[in-house]
Amino acid sequence: MNKEITINGLDSINEAAKEFVNNMGDAKVFAFYGKMGAGKTTFIKAICDCLGVVDTVTSPTFAIVNEYQSDTVDYPIYHFDFYRIKKLEEVYDMGYEDYFYGGGICLIEWPELIEDLLPEDAVHVDIKENEDGTRSVKF
Repeated sequence: MNKEITINGLDSINEAAKEFVNNMGDAKVFAFYGKMGAGKTTFIKAICDCLGVVDTVTSPTFAIVNEYQSDTVDYPIYHFDFYRIKKLEEVYDMGYEDYFYGGGICLIEWPELIEDLLPEDAVHVDIKENEDGTRSVKF
């Protein structure tokens, strides 16, 4: 995929998320790269809304992974935040394979900390804040 979506502000984030969801194809694992404050969590929340998640979407900073159910898709949606991972053993211990290869959608923040464990077909998503305050999402 070589797509770019511009998020002009919070008022247009849902349209950007819809465009992202419409371009997800059959991919299941999405690795979100971006600096602290780039908007990864906020964009993932909007994606979850578009996927019909009824639960409150929060950053799984301390839990590492949150699982959400959806009104519109028949599989779970997993939201990971690996920011606090200190060693890969923690990821092995949580049974990452069950998530990454289990058929659900995986939305991953801070994937650079577990890069070696990402599936080969994981979609690399870059989120960057532009000087004018907009965000660019490239995937």
